[in-house]
Amino acid sequence: MAFRSCLLFCTSLVAFVACNPKPQTNATENEMEKSTFDWQGHRGARGLRPENTIPAFLLALEYPDITTLELDIAISKDSVVVVSHDPWMQGSICTQPDGKPIPEEDEQRYALFKMTYDEIKGYDCGSKGNSRFPDQQPMKVYKPALREVVNAVEDQVLATGRSPVFYNIEIKSQPDWDGVFTPEPGAFARMALTEVNQLGIHDRVCIQSFDIRALQAVRALDPSVTLAYLIENMESVEKNLDSLGFTPQIYSPYFKLLSPEVVAGLHDKNIKVIPWTVNDAADMKSMIDMGVDGIITDYPNRIPNNRK
Repeated sequence: MAFRSCLLFCTSLVAFVACNPKPQTNATENEMEKSTFDWQGHRGARGLRPENTIPAFLLALEYPDITTLELDIAISKDSVVVVSHDPWMQGSICTQPDGKPIPEEDEQRYALFKMTYDEIKGYDCGSKGNSRFPDQQPMKVYKPALREVVNAVEDQVLATGRSPVFYNIEIKSQPDWDGVFTPEPGAFARMALTEVNQLGIHDRVCIQSFDIRALQAVRALDPSVTLAYLIENMESVEKNLDSLGFTPQIYSPYFKLLSPEVVAGLHDKNIKVIPWTVNDAADMKSMIDMGVDGIITDYPNRIPNNRK
């Protein structure tokens, strides 16, 4: 996904345990209950700020409809959990520490898994802007550690009195990346869960992935974590769930794969439906009319007013 999400869905939720080293929001039980609809800021607010960066996440917080921040993670050479869609420096949006471009045909040579986090922070992944998102404001920014993102977000929530936010964290993995661009799924899942627990956000986290191995690994390590199965294939829901081997709390397909019948069928299985990535207001309304439980979008500023 870029997107390639997800809110921890349940009918009621007790206040989370404050074990983040940073001060946590004093949320009431009502504030921590699930919203009836989960608007997710994709990579923060990719349509408006450089993707998966602290400015993008903080901007998403300015939109009160946003209940979840969607993001992707990779792992550095020194085992830092880094927020990045690709496990390398994308030539289309990043430049080298000396300002030189990264040829897109060579970008996989700049693998995060082979760089220390200090090295990663030297790359500028915002000044070039993104030609796919003309409304995105260019700025000099780096790929942050997950810990930096969570601490910045929690501080902002505390300072503004905003409702606490949830995190939808995508494990970016696939078999041919194992040991080259990413750890193998079991180790990747363990590192992600360890960081989530140390940050004290376990009860406000969903783990998502296209890679069924990653979802299976997370479930084996911690069955209490909310999981979302990301989908971009044309297979039936039944075939995809059979491949996964268990029923996830959330099914998260590309939005054009959905129909009212598919949504209703998933709800019959007690599975929430949160499609990606919906950037047009008319499409958002169409998804809402189908009965989806949330929407992942690059543009929180385009959330329609006359909706659920």
